[in-house]
Amino acid sequence: MGGSCRRISQFVLKVHSRCDLSCDHCYVYQHADQTWRGRPARMSPATVQAAARRIAEHAREHELSIVHVVLHGGEPLLLGAAGLREVLAELRTTITPWARLDLRMQTNGVLLDEELCRLFVEYGVRVGVSFDGDRAANDRHRVFAHGGSSHDHVRRALALLRRPEHRASYAGILCTIDVRNDPDRVYEALLAESPPRVDLLLPHATWDNPPQRPGPSPTPYADWLGRLHRRWVDDGRPVSIRMFEALRPGGGGTEAFGLAPADVLVIEADGTWEQVDSLKTAYHGAAGTGFDVFDHSVDEAARHPGVAVRQDGVDGLCTTCRSCPVVDRCGGGLYAHRWRTGSDFDNPSVYCADLLRLIDTVDAHLPPTRPVPRQRPVTGSGPGDWSATSPLDEVLDDLATGHGSASTLALLAATQLSITRALLAACRDRSGTTAAWELLVHLDQVAPEAVRAVLAHPFVRPSLVHRLGSSAPPGLATAVDPLPALAIAAALRAGVAATVDVPARADAITMPTLGSLVLPGLGESAEVTVRPGEFQVRGGSAEQSVLLEPLASPSAGWLPTREVSVPGGRLLLEDGDPYRDCYGQPVQPRLDAPAAGALGRTLTAAWRVVQRDVPAHAAALDGGLRAVVPLAPDPARPLRSATARHAFGAVAVTPHPDPETMAVLLVHEWQHAKLGAVLDLYDLVEPGQGSRIRVPWRPDPRPPEGVLQGVYAHLAVTQVWRARAATDRGEASAHAAHFLAWTRDGVDALLASRSLTAAGERFVGQLRHALEETRVGSR
Repeated sequence: MGGSCRRISQFVLKVHSRCDLSCDHCYVYQHADQTWRGRPARMSPATVQAAARRIAEHAREHELSIVHVVLHGGEPLLLGAAGLREVLAELRTTITPWARLDLRMQTNGVLLDEELCRLFVEYGVRVGVSFDGDRAANDRHRVFAHGGSSHDHVRRALALLRRPEHRASYAGILCTIDVRNDPDRVYEALLAESPPRVDLLLPHATWDNPPQRPGPSPTPYADWLGRLHRRWVDDGRPVSIRMFEALRPGGGGTEAFGLAPADVLVIEADGTWEQVDSLKTAYHGAAGTGFDVFDHSVDEAARHPGVAVRQDGVDGLCTTCRSCPVVDRCGGGLYAHRWRTGSDFDNPSVYCADLLRLIDTVDAHLPPTRPVPRQRPVTGSGPGDWSATSPLDEVLDDLATGHGSASTLALLAATQLSITRALLAACRDRSGTTAAWELLVHLDQVAPEAVRAVLAHPFVRPSLVHRLGSSAPPGLATAVDPLPALAIAAALRAGVAATVDVPARADAITMPTLGSLVLPGLGESAEVTVRPGEFQVRGGSAEQSVLLEPLASPSAGWLPTREVSVPGGRLLLEDGDPYRDCYGQPVQPRLDAPAAGALGRTLTAAWRVVQRDVPAHAAALDGGLRAVVPLAPDPARPLRSATARHAFGAVAVTPHPDPETMAVLLVHEWQHAKLGAVLDLYDLVEPGQGSRIRVPWRPDPRPPEGVLQGVYAHLAVTQVWRARAATDRGEASAHAAHFLAWTRDGVDALLASRSLTAAGERFVGQLRHALEETRVGSR
């Protein structure tokens, strides 16, 4: 079991392995795995000590900043107040010297009382309660062994957690879905308990033991959840519902959704290391590892093949899932739900059809603003499993330095690609043919890098947004179907033979990332046939074959997208894609060869200037800038540059011969692009703000988001001039002082405006800190 392993930061402790309820949908007692029968009822003090030491050892060796521990069962409250105090004290004493400890609990709530609530407040334990809604819904499954109702007991527990003195320990509600229940009544009952968060759980099932599907609908779970989702949207999303938020574009992963690597291990009452306990629904012993806390470290358990396979993201999924355009969203569903005898877990989720339909429902009601995620989900067992920190904090803190690390840039690029894939799925329903979609799905399976390269092109998303009916670029009144051209571009990049009918506009077809073919007489549509290294077009009265090899003679009418070699790799000089015209400023038509060569040389030299002056910003450019669009010259404004919210990965600039000037433009606009990607995911400004803020760089008062963009861009420009001032005390020092004053005044005005969310205040506060460091460095 050698080799490296991923750090594990989330641990579930089964402190008591029996339960005082007899829920017939419980995966611990009622499903395939019955290993609980041979385990002790409660975790002994020696086992708690060994578990705490193993977790502390792992935190120390891997330098974890935080560790999340969930007390679970069975029913953890059966341990009693004294027993729980001993466990909590041991965990605090042993782990906190090495990492911050986030303590959680998942309970049925039956035994919760004031003494326990005071204990949880004392130790900072956040409590999630299992509760299925109104009395009829809750008592369909959550009953005592004698069949009696648990409804009043659980409501009494929730009322205790709502008290002001206990509210800090109220994490939320876990509700298991039963499609026989009324979704409106369930929703209303959940909201009546004022939970901080609701986690909706699909009942555990496998292909061997599929979920109940009453009625004729093939997707009853999506239908049920869709009704609840519409109520939630109509009510203004009054509570965080993790399932709906996780399935949105860029919503973030959970154990059940998304491609985030598994980051959780379970410690059973006897000290056995296990995988996520939802696997108990698959087969007897499915969650086992053969390791225990007495003789085996966290690293050894984490190297178990069952844990390792869930670290592989999309590569760990079956062929069907890997070829699905929304795989970034559902992530193949819960791992346990993929089990089938004979093919093990190499299957789609047994809820696959429901998940696809539910994603369509969520996409049809995307919010006009982006929510700030409250906390990061721990991939474990419900609403109690939410950490006190968020990856948003790490992303914002990293970007607030002024540049951002490679990992942060990769995260932004990945979330932008996820949004593009979601838009692509939305466009699928408007596509006139299925051939292009089927080709894309096939290519995503056999040549995923080719598909990814095309979909990551900055102007694919603008084309999809235009197709869906919003913000059409000038001169593009007719929204043609973009899917065929995307499929052909991916096939060409992959060298896969294919034939697809592709819409044409003004006798031209554009293959994103590759170029455009202008062919008089082409008409409105053409048959495009791809063969390795070439493609053939037939349409109207025109026919043309195009060779793509760099050394081949240029084909008539073929205008390839030019590439520029920069220190960070290859940069596209994009002067042909029709959707590049999305900046609100006129763009250049295709440049002639001398002009394109001159701009390419300037960009290469400018990139080296950025490397020289601010290497961290050069690394940020390397991490995501993929295309530059030349803007049309304007004698009144010779130095212009721009970004577009839907075109992440590209900036637009007026061609300028001076690399020093171009370097500043690139850094400035890439700041806007990075922050725009963050604002696609999270609110930093309070929604609905109508206030205006005066800033020194504009004569007119600006909206808060505009000021935020301005200060972030100017911080980077300040850092450029400050670096240059180290060798040039004249003009560079004056520029550094000028931009420093602008940025400082903008930051102070933003903080004084009270227009920022909590995340926005954190971000701008960190900007101020970075600015102070810049100020010290410029003296």
